Amino acid sequence: MSCIIEIATSDFETTRAAVEGGADRIELCANLAEGGTTPSYGTIYQCREELDVLLYPIIRPRGGDFLYTDNEYEIMLHDLKLCKQLGCDGVVIGLLNAEGAIDVKRTAALVEIAYPMGVSFHRAFDRCKDPFEALEQLVQIGCERILTSGQKPTAPEGIELIAELNKVADHRIIIMPGSGVRKENIKMLAEKTGCSEFHSSLRGKARSKMQFIHPGFKNSEESYMNNAIDAEEVRGLREILI
Repeated sequence: MSCIIEIATSDFETTRAAVEGGADRIELCANLAEGGTTPSYGTIYQCREELDVLLYPIIRPRGGDFLYTDNEYEIMLHDLKLCKQLGCDGVVIGLLNAEGAIDVKRTAALVEIAYPMGVSFHRAFDRCKDPFEALEQLVQIGCERILTSGQKPTAPEGIELIAELNKVADHRIIIMPGSGVRKENIKMLAEKTGCSEFHSSLRGKARSKMQFIHPGFKNSEESYMNNAIDAEEVRGLREILI
């Protein structure tokens, strides 16, 4: 079975490292600590220009919940159109209503405007009241895939629901396990769910190359540690599945 490895990245350097490690697709984000928000125009542009990889920026104007105001929705529209202009392959979205269901009207509008880009629906899905109703709605809307941890904090914890969702999806939409996916469990996830696409962030930290460390901030990780992805860790995910 041929598998697809998607890596969530937080900037140009982590994206470059993920591509070096063999990532098939990038979910390009800012602020991964908040679950990912829309990256800057400059970051999207540079990644598109420099890297030969399927590029899917997340369209999420803020952290927190997935219930958006009219103004936030307008921001999402503008960002999506910019991604289209920059030649991205797709985008990643997720909108809910207050009752815990998919915001069908606005999600469908975003999918239509995004075309011919692909659209993934992110882990807002895991906050839905009825995942099977949500799955059918996303099939009808025309989303390509659903990123899910099986409505649990991590994919290994939600493995039973992921397997059931994949069975019900029946190739009409891709079910992609994500959250807590590592080389230690990816083969097990593949075998028990039947899924062929997997999402991981492999978040790490690298010490800054700054030579001068201000003594007042010598213990500040924010000042002297940067987000990092080890290309070998990405490569390891694929090798386990071969």
